Amino acid sequence: MAGFYGLDEKSRDQQMTKDPNYEDPRLAEIYDLDNPWGQDTDFYLALAEAGSCRVLDLGCGTGTLACALAQRGHQVTGVDPAGPMLAIAASKPHAEKVEWIQSCAQEYRSDHRFDLIVMMGHVFQILLTDEELLAVLDSMRQHLKTSGIAAFETRNPNVDWARVWGMHAPVVHKLPSGCVRETLEITGEFGELISFQQRVEFPDSTLTSSSTLRFLSRTQVEGLIARSGMVVSEVFGDWDRSPFEPKHSPEMIFVVE
Repeated sequence: MAGFYGLDEKSRDQQMTKDPNYEDPRLAEIYDLDNPWGQDTDFYLALAEAGSCRVLDLGCGTGTLACALAQRGHQVTGVDPAGPMLAIAASKPHAEKVEWIQSCAQEYRSDHRFDLIVMMGHVFQILLTDEELLAVLDSMRQHLKTSGIAAFETRNPNVDWARVWGMHAPVVHKLPSGCVRETLEITGEFGELISFQQRVEFPDSTLTSSSTLRFLSRTQVEGLIARSGMVVSEVFGDWDRSPFEPKHSPEMIFVVE
């Protein structure tokens, strides 16, 4: 679900715990407009084996992937910190088959053990410290079955993302209540970090939020995975499962066990 400007709505998860704007139901209502079904959804859906397996979707947003997995007969738990997002998720077809939990990824705890854990939408990048990332990776390890796998992605830092995002025109959605206009401005680049301000203009009001993403190298990510006690199984460079090419691939998609 490649979002507005290539910035997935799930990349807002951390800010949702800090910025009152992200508890506004109006932002939740345009979530799926910014995040239609895409190659990333297909990729994660295909990781679930045939038959029934237990799946944990960390940062599930409005539940598109979680509901699709449930439709295919899997036992699914969807975790997200934002109540308005979960409210929309719970209204979708097959949502009654999903266990919905309001929690951030690093604080989630359960007695369940999962065959597959996914964290899509570049949620990895909104965790700005090694400590936060290790907390999430440790939670993945604790909740995986012995034979289970976990998967997540982060953008290739060798791509000039500030330039890429800066070239995009505003996005306009036509809703029954009127047009909604979204714009994004890069506000700073600090080593591994890119900060930006997003402005969403509704017919009757405007919401503005500031966010920061962290861009780690493959070596850094693999080091954190090793520290968490897990092992890298595969690294892809895009949703077509092509090999990761440091100079050209847009993504680093990690499958770990």
